[in-house]
Amino acid sequence: MMKKQSKKQQRQRLGPTLKRIWSYLSAHRKLLLLVLLMVVASSVFGLMGPFLVGRGIDNYLAAKSTDGFILLLIGLAAVYLLNSLSLWLQNYWMIGIAQKTVYKMREQLFHHFHDLPLDFFNKRQHGELMSRVTNDIENVSSTLNSSVIQIFSSVLTLFGTVGVMLWLSPLLTLITMTIVPFMFLGMKWITNRTGRLYKEQQRRLGDMNGYIEEAISGQKIIKSFSQEAKVIEEFKVKNQELKQSGYWAQTFTGFIPKLMNMLNNLSFTLVAAVGGYFALKGMVSIGTLVIFTEYSRQFTRPLNDLSNQFNTLLSAVAGADRVFDILGTEVEAIDEKEAIALPGIKGSVEFKEVSFSYEKGGDTVSNLSFAARQGESIALVGPTGAGKSTIINLISRFYEPDSGVILIDGHDSRCITRDSLRRQMAFVLQDSFLFQGSIRENIRFGRLDATNQEVEEAARAANAHSFIKRLPEGYETELSQDDAGISQGQKQLLSIARAILANPSILILDEATSSIDTITELKIQEALDQLLEGRTSFIIAHRLNTVKNADQIIVIDNGRVIEKGSHSQLLSQKGFYHDLYTSQLERKKMENNQRLLS
Repeated sequence: MMKKQSKKQQRQRLGPTLKRIWSYLSAHRKLLLLVLLMVVASSVFGLMGPFLVGRGIDNYLAAKSTDGFILLLIGLAAVYLLNSLSLWLQNYWMIGIAQKTVYKMREQLFHHFHDLPLDFFNKRQHGELMSRVTNDIENVSSTLNSSVIQIFSSVLTLFGTVGVMLWLSPLLTLITMTIVPFMFLGMKWITNRTGRLYKEQQRRLGDMNGYIEEAISGQKIIKSFSQEAKVIEEFKVKNQELKQSGYWAQTFTGFIPKLMNMLNNLSFTLVAAVGGYFALKGMVSIGTLVIFTEYSRQFTRPLNDLSNQFNTLLSAVAGADRVFDILGTEVEAIDEKEAIALPGIKGSVEFKEVSFSYEKGGDTVSNLSFAARQGESIALVGPTGAGKSTIINLISRFYEPDSGVILIDGHDSRCITRDSLRRQMAFVLQDSFLFQGSIRENIRFGRLDATNQEVEEAARAANAHSFIKRLPEGYETELSQDDAGISQGQKQLLSIARAILANPSILILDEATSSIDTITELKIQEALDQLLEGRTSFIIAHRLNTVKNADQIIVIDNGRVIEKGSHSQLLSQKGFYHDLYTSQLERKKMENNQRLLS
């Protein structure tokens, strides 16, 4: 039952997917019409060749006459030359259409990625998404380059061949047609299996690409824990699954030419035997028999091509379906109609009884209420999973509250366009992300219209200028994808320089000084002090000694505010913050003592 249901769903998706592919192709109607004209021309010229050969046998060889034979040869040469020219033109134009089509698809998909909410990327393997931009779209491209033309040509050749065969000899045509039911049954049996297998092959290819991307990105962790054998074994399983799906898809597809060749030979044998008998009895001429035997092959060839291209088409549809699946994913919520673009945000932020949950059934944060005045530094502390990062996501409108209101400068955040809000915010995260490109380009990412001088001033303010100048190419030093050549602390300084250049009104610091050595931390802290000056800032930190000077410390636990106040106020309350802070002090003393003893 499950298999039948899967096939039914596959057939239901085939029509809409083909229709959507056509929506891209239809933008090139005029060029497609020219391609179609060339397909018609090549089909006609392809049919004329054998016909002229047959007529030449009857009119010249059998009649032992040479009058007009040279003219026939010239005409035959012209037919084959025009056939080659029409084939070249249709391929040339169709390649252009195919490349423009996949260019548009790839562009739309990449653009759509940037409109999707962050939650989408958190639930998907990045390599699997990359596979849809590359492998799946390339599959569509290769199919459009060849299959569309082949299908048109095969259909026209098939109908043209049958028409001429009926005109020459209805009886021989009927004999040739006896193989059609066997072809139809065989093709139905094969294609019922290959469509599902091609889709499974594309899915497993995406899954394996995702795993490879994850394994390459996590090489440091894999080697650190000596888990190479485990990762290799898991890859073998995925590789085996891909091999199996590819094996069966190609195996069933491989049945097609074998089946067609067998039926083709059977058809040729029947036509040759019966036609030879008719020729001996004078019922048909030798030339007609030659034309017919050639046409009997041309009759099965387009059927063979159609069956082959249908399987290729199914593979392309499977790839296109995966692309359209992403394009059909709901984008990040569109700004409300009444939303306005604030040209300048001062930076006051207020939460009023805000509740939010990533999944239905339980609140991640519940009934949050607090206020940050313009220019204040707010520290968010609490155990892992308490909801600190969720608060940041809500402020930046990566998610919307389920209930309650978030006010930015007194405006409901939902009435401020996301773009104008985020343009006046900057993030310095624990894991600094740098793009492949020069150091100058990475800093300038904070504000694309910044001059070289402004970039360097931001780097000086972030204490990054001195180490940048020591690099071989200075600000033009190219960073690789893994940022090889610079330390984690230096990456963090570049991130701070980027944030300084952006000149935000609201600053987010998420564990910005964790996993950094003491000397580098002092440099980073000095840079952060300059960055924080005059800006509203939200600081997430587990090391409480880094937030002692915050204007307000908000303690979060289980999604609720349990304490808030300054460092001294919270210590005097001797509550959760006091216990957390003193335990960290004790731990640090023990570590220092152990270091002295060793």
